[in-house]
Amino acid sequence: MKKTSVLNQLKISTNESTGLIERPSLLGETEINAVDIRTLEKITSAETPGQSNALDHFVEEEGLTFAGKHLMLDLWGASRLDDLQFIKTTLEQSINECGATLLHIYLHRFTENGGVSGVALLAESHISIHTWPERNYAAVDVFMCGDASPTPAIPILRQAFQPTSIQLGDHKRGILT
Repeated sequence: MKKTSVLNQLKISTNESTGLIERPSLLGETEINAVDIRTLEKITSAETPGQSNALDHFVEEEGLTFAGKHLMLDLWGASRLDDLQFIKTTLEQSINECGATLLHIYLHRFTENGGVSGVALLAESHISIHTWPERNYAAVDVFMCGDASPTPAIPILRQAFQPTSIQLGDHKRGILT
């Protein structure tokens, strides 16, 4: 069955120019499911469960072995927090700068000009964002394992959302040694 036929049956429409997939949500709000069709093809052709993968993608740094680095950013006095396409583009830029592999982006706006929640699922973990435009605030988590580094996302997020202040938390997840 063709992909477009399956998407039509699920009442999902695609916008080829933006790479966004849109469908009505159960709450009657617009959900933006931002994924490029080529990404879907890459995911479906990826290694299946049960196949061997010798890499566990743990990080070895400063004498420690751990699952990954997790940055937690509070962006205060931020702007463009209700712009779905801008948020999608900013996440994509962050992912590229971090050296990560995008699998899928899902964004949801709660009301017109309202807050956005979303996640970029990565082969190396994820980036999540939750925005409160009425408070000029966004909470962003950047968690990555393996060779990807979350740190390059910081200047991308700063440039994009122009916060007046940033609170940054840094945590090593799953420390073994």
